[in-house]
Amino acid sequence: MLESLSYTFIQNALIAGVLVSIITGIIGSLIVVNKMVFLSGGIAHSAYGGIGLSIYFGIPMLLSTSIFSILITILIAILTYQKRENLDTIIGLTWAIGMSFGILLADLTPGYSANLMSYLFGSILAVNSDDILFMSILLIFIVLSLLFFYRDILAVSYDSEYANLRGVKTRLFYTLILILSALSIVIAIKIVGLILVIALLTIPIYIAQKFCNTLFKMMIVSGLFSMIFTIFGLIVSYNYDLSSGPSIILVSSVCMFCINIFQFFKKRVKLI
Repeated sequence: MLESLSYTFIQNALIAGVLVSIITGIIGSLIVVNKMVFLSGGIAHSAYGGIGLSIYFGIPMLLSTSIFSILITILIAILTYQKRENLDTIIGLTWAIGMSFGILLADLTPGYSANLMSYLFGSILAVNSDDILFMSILLIFIVLSLLFFYRDILAVSYDSEYANLRGVKTRLFYTLILILSALSIVIAIKIVGLILVIALLTIPIYIAQKFCNTLFKMMIVSGLFSMIFTIFGLIVSYNYDLSSGPSIILVSSVCMFCINIFQFFKKRVKLI
């Protein structure tokens, strides 16, 4: 694996893996706390509409997918702010419509015959310098948003009604959380694809919850776990010539299983 570090695409993959790990650690924590896990899958599959636009019009994939996902997310925020119980229904609709729209655009593209599997399961080894720049800008934007609005985001995440009574602009921060989630999901698609994006956004957070009692700590710990999983997933992918996205998720899942088993036996030993 060490000799492979001389290759530019491996270097890009590692840099992208670190950036995305930090991003998904932060945003994944917000998604879990706000009980929006299904949202991540909905936006990911809706983003297929942006992929279809990219294919049909020749627009850069990250740009078209980001814009399309933001528009879908704003629509979801408008339709669900007052009635969050409708969130699952709205997500289900946007999921189906966005994905259908993207597939039809790909079908209508003259001469297009590329394999869509790379979008379903990710291709971190295909990350280029433009993608890394986009990830870096997004990470800076997320960090700045947290630095300036952490208390407001925290209040909206845990008790939006109380936050509203305290004068917090809950609609604004609810929409901000959704938009940041959408952009992070678009980035995560590049790494693990549409199918596996939920796992990348939830497994590290699930593990981090076992060791953290605050949202801030959970963001940091889940980011570190995600980074470890991504790097080891890339090592497994490189050594055994496997797809990078599923390898990362497999490493995450095995670690989650081992931690659960360890904690189970630890509790049993204490009871004895």
